[in-house]
Amino acid sequence: MLLPSPWRADFPAIAALHRQGQTYLDNAATTQKPQILLDALHHYYVNGAANVHRAQHLPGATATQAFEDSRRKVADWLNAGDIAQIVFTHGATSALNLLAYGLEHLFSAGDEIVISALEHHANLLPWQQLARRRDLKLVILPLDADGLIDLQTAAELIGPHTRLLAVSQLSNVLGTWQPLPELLNMAKVAGALTVVDGAQGVVHGRHDVQALGCDFYVFSSHKLYGPDGVGALCGRHQALAQLRHWQFGGEMVLNVDYHDASFRAAPLGFEAGTPPIASVIGLGAALGYLASLDHHAVLVHEAALHSLLLNGLKAREGVRVLGNPQTALVSFVVDGIHNADLAHLLTEQGIAVRAGHHCAMPLIKSLDLTGAIRVSLALYNDSDDLARFFSALDQALELLR
Repeated sequence: MLLPSPWRADFPAIAALHRQGQTYLDNAATTQKPQILLDALHHYYVNGAANVHRAQHLPGATATQAFEDSRRKVADWLNAGDIAQIVFTHGATSALNLLAYGLEHLFSAGDEIVISALEHHANLLPWQQLARRRDLKLVILPLDADGLIDLQTAAELIGPHTRLLAVSQLSNVLGTWQPLPELLNMAKVAGALTVVDGAQGVVHGRHDVQALGCDFYVFSSHKLYGPDGVGALCGRHQALAQLRHWQFGGEMVLNVDYHDASFRAAPLGFEAGTPPIASVIGLGAALGYLASLDHHAVLVHEAALHSLLLNGLKAREGVRVLGNPQTALVSFVVDGIHNADLAHLLTEQGIAVRAGHHCAMPLIKSLDLTGAIRVSLALYNDSDDLARFFSALDQALELLR
């Protein structure tokens, strides 16, 4: 089956990697960047870099306008409704740590934080450490056989002591969309705050945070075809108002004396210091590019590629796919072969995939594994990429067996 990507030419790094003999299939870790983003970064640096929100001169005003335009684009992408609900961070991990420290004052000993068994370390460790600091109970929601959070058990575990629910939208290991409407509703009935880790989910399809109904939604730019070093926290006004400031310095202050200070509300109150200005502008350019695409066509292309990948893996003897992946990625192991050995041989043949625990070590341990190979797709991948992957996989398996 031939599945060309009509957007491949928009990403110059893909052609460069191809000239180097590389096939890039590690998109869940980070994506390549469209030319329009590179042009935006070049324009910012060549035409005069300046700090934002602090200067009346033309370069500062121009940078501030571009910076705040990116905030609007993020709000539009998520249908947040108000740009004041968008806080720029240094990534999803940074946003989740912001929440863990900014909400700490709301918790008392014995309160419960609920997460799931499939969480990325970024949505586990901040809550784990908060629980340790405040003598809280960290409740882990188990998974069913398909890699989905078990709703029946969740209904038993989310209760009157639950103060916060933090779950991933799309698993970065299992490729499963989680049943967020049901989970978020359970948390709301319990009166708990809700956090959605959208680091993987935001890349595939358009998601309406108002319809989703969570209190906070976080994502990273670098997975969404944007620059690294920047991400976003989207919060409802009522939820953002409960956050306490956790980093202090320039930009976030309202008034300062030697022994006292007052601070701005969100979003600027949570953007202490000089932000990653170029990266924010680049994220806006990436979102502008993505918004110009035929979203249905992108989803159809990704689904067809995913089906081709999944069926090809299942057709090979000894290959075991983890869970029941629904989109974008597949993690797998091969009977009798260590994932690191297989990854090494794939790397030698120019296939860029990910091996190991994928920053979800407790999940991998629960599957009685030391690691797995993950192949993850982007809109610029095509069937030729998968043909090269399967050819390399077959050769590697033949050698290892």
